[in-house]
Amino acid sequence: MTLPIISADQRLAENRGIKGVIFGKSGIGKTSLLWTLPATTTLFFDLEAGDLAIEGWTGDSIRPRTWEECRDFAVFIGGPNPALRDDQVYSQAHYNAVCARFGDAAAIDRYETVFIDSITVAGRLCFQWCKGQPEAFSDKTGKPDMRGAYGLHGREMIAWLTHLQHTRTKNVWFVGILDEKLDDFNRKVFQPQIDGSKTGLELPGIVDEVLTMAEVKDEAGNASRAFICQTINPWSYPAKDRSGRLALVEEPHLGRLMAKIRGPVMPAGERLEFGLPALPATDTQSPQTDLNKEPHHG
Repeated sequence: MTLPIISADQRLAENRGIKGVIFGKSGIGKTSLLWTLPATTTLFFDLEAGDLAIEGWTGDSIRPRTWEECRDFAVFIGGPNPALRDDQVYSQAHYNAVCARFGDAAAIDRYETVFIDSITVAGRLCFQWCKGQPEAFSDKTGKPDMRGAYGLHGREMIAWLTHLQHTRTKNVWFVGILDEKLDDFNRKVFQPQIDGSKTGLELPGIVDEVLTMAEVKDEAGNASRAFICQTINPWSYPAKDRSGRLALVEEPHLGRLMAKIRGPVMPAGERLEFGLPALPATDTQSPQTDLNKEPHHG
């Protein structure tokens, strides 16, 4: 048996799907992004029952109503995880059982993109399920134990998201509601609307792209919707671009955005900043220190 090293040429030739999450306030038009995707190759994972916004869209959809169905569809779409035991969710045994109910998994091959709306509702279904599990009750008193329920919820959600993230050949986009709050210092902060804190904290590290769909204004004060794509942005919106190909603000068209992500790779020297950061303006009586000069000892 030879050492299973994947060469650079093999890795670059792989057909790897884009995994991302799009946050935005209610009503900003997240579900309507389906109109920017090809209907024949997109599967709508409809958890919101909010397809009124896409009435007339001709793509296929699935409508899970329970957390168990969410897990079943995840293993059907992503296939089994060979590292898991047969008694575990997402294992080969779980996959075989789901295929026996749903039919041949080859039916999923026609879809290039899975659009999941929304991760907020998925979190609610998961938490409702978790509250009925043994971990959600105290061993001593038998009373509900919310810490146990939240702990199980975090593990379940991360396992679900990670399994879908490992569906290498498909694009998987999660949609979620973004809440605006004030912190202890009365500063505006944005948080994903997901039950528990673990999922919201770990999700940016699981997916390739984190986008915020928001209303932005130009110099004339005209407002329009846009994707905020870079971590450092003047609005402090959650954002991340692992591809290095996206601008700070992109048009809210998911199809064209994915085409740009798949575009030519920019040299590292062009997409990464290696220089010193720009220093803020200082008092006129205190000249700005030149960080490139040697310190003077005298």
